[in-house]
Amino acid sequence: MIKEKVRYIVERNSFQNFIIGLIILNSFTIGMETSKSIMNSFGNALLLIDKIILAIFVIEIFLKLYAYGFGFFKSGWNVFDFAIVAIALLPASGALAILRSLRIFRSLRLIKNLPRLRFIVESLLLSIPSIGWIFVLLTLVFYVFSVIGTKLFGASFPEWFGTIWASMFSLFQIMTLEGWADIARAVNELYPFANLYFISFILIASYTTLNIFIAIVVNTMSEIQHKISVKETEKISEIIVDENEELRNDIKNLKEQILKLEEKLSKRINI
Repeated sequence: MIKEKVRYIVERNSFQNFIIGLIILNSFTIGMETSKSIMNSFGNALLLIDKIILAIFVIEIFLKLYAYGFGFFKSGWNVFDFAIVAIALLPASGALAILRSLRIFRSLRLIKNLPRLRFIVESLLLSIPSIGWIFVLLTLVFYVFSVIGTKLFGASFPEWFGTIWASMFSLFQIMTLEGWADIARAVNELYPFANLYFISFILIASYTTLNIFIAIVVNTMSEIQHKISVKETEKISEIIVDENEELRNDIKNLKEQILKLEEKLSKRINI
């Protein structure tokens, strides 16, 4: 009975919204701790707020553990929450001092508590196998263009295309569109056809690959949404079937009662 009440509390929207508010507040206070002037003025208050919020997070975890038992760890998001809170409880001194900076990871708990944001992240995670093939394709494109660039421009521009690795680094810079025009203009002065090389690489590596990446993620999101819709439809169908079954039983009982009444009436009439 108590376990059901605790589960009811932790699943309420008001409780979830309260936790979301604390996560946002904690994110701001941790950010403020990076300012020396703010820490000099309000350092003790910020540290106190941080401890209070951490205590509430610990209570939240214990409540969920009590409500769900070991079933709590069946959800990857719950395991993530548990790990984030557990790390925050470790002593932030000595070799573990770096863990103090990891407190900002508490902000990532918003992903779990905001359904639409969680949906996007889950879509990205489920897209990883397909995205992996994009990286294979991109690596192949990089290798081909690096070999071509090294062969064509390596002698004249060794700092950019002297080796395959230098060419790959330069192509990565070009793919990000960071200062690519300077490299292209310098190379184009000696090799008039260089523009064709750079433009074709940018079109393939930047725009085409990016569009494929977006298409894969959008397709995954559509598949997830379709599965959710199917599950909701199945639930509605189950409810309708149950209601129809109850209705049939009620009609059957009503018919039986009518038959009994008819029998009683017929007996009285005969009498």
